[in-house]
Amino acid sequence: MTKIRRTLTLTLTSAAIALSLSACSSTQTLPSPVAEQKVAASEVELPETKAPAMWKVADEDTTIYMFGTVHALPDDVDWYSGGIKTALDSSDVLVTEIDMTPEAMGKIQQVVADVAIFKDGSTVRSVMNDEQRATYEAAMAKLSLPPHAFDQFEPWFAALSLSQIALAQAGFNPASGSEMVLERTIGDHVEREALETVEFQFGIFDTLPPESQLEFLLEGASEVDNLASFLGQVVDKWAVGDVEGVAKFMNEAFESDPEMTEALLHARNRTWAEWIDTRLDEPGTIFMAVGAGHLAGENSVQDYLAERGITTARVQ
Repeated sequence: MTKIRRTLTLTLTSAAIALSLSACSSTQTLPSPVAEQKVAASEVELPETKAPAMWKVADEDTTIYMFGTVHALPDDVDWYSGGIKTALDSSDVLVTEIDMTPEAMGKIQQVVADVAIFKDGSTVRSVMNDEQRATYEAAMAKLSLPPHAFDQFEPWFAALSLSQIALAQAGFNPASGSEMVLERTIGDHVEREALETVEFQFGIFDTLPPESQLEFLLEGASEVDNLASFLGQVVDKWAVGDVEGVAKFMNEAFESDPEMTEALLHARNRTWAEWIDTRLDEPGTIFMAVGAGHLAGENSVQDYLAERGITTARVQ
């Protein structure tokens, strides 16, 4: 169970990972772009309902909504409505983890080529022993993938690719993920900002020791049959705003790996809290969409904002 949690958490904490495999996805049926008429943030009334969680940080002239996302979702999950839509309608800027515009998505494949491919002639299977290779190839067969499909990739990217494909085959579509829906829903009048780059997010995984990368890959391979059903449970908690349930999932996933927890969650949460603190000095209304795990549990973005004396209010 812990292996499944860690594999899914590592996969879902990076928007770049999900989107690297969906840059060429077909367009889904999505809500129409919002109208250009803005609703003043002070006039927004958000309903109390069971829906994905959202928070608000505000001062006299700035409002920042913080919405917890899932980067890949089934097409039939109905989450873009009610308070989320109302908050986005009132916003001047959409802030996501990475640049979500079509132009940026078109560059991801080149980043993959630059950082995720072996440069020394090795293959992902050549760095495994016989037992490890058998586990890996069995997982590839279950996904109807040829055993050599990811040979060019370093173990970290092979691991994330394997997990994403397993989830995609089970109906978890990055093109239906929260950020992609938001990006394709808002109009051109809404500005875009990004907290990180694809290169930064990939770099977190790329700098892992080779043995840790391989361990991550083999964990995913050994649990490939169970990834989708377990993620479904997480999405069920997310969809009704069960922040404690999401937090429990994240905490248990990383309880044995404090260094990874620091790199993937806590350090980034501190940086984003600093960004929010600075952004409050500029007037406007911002809709900030980041992975739900960053807004749940101990050392969340909200916790680091509290250390700065900034209060967050849950509004959905």
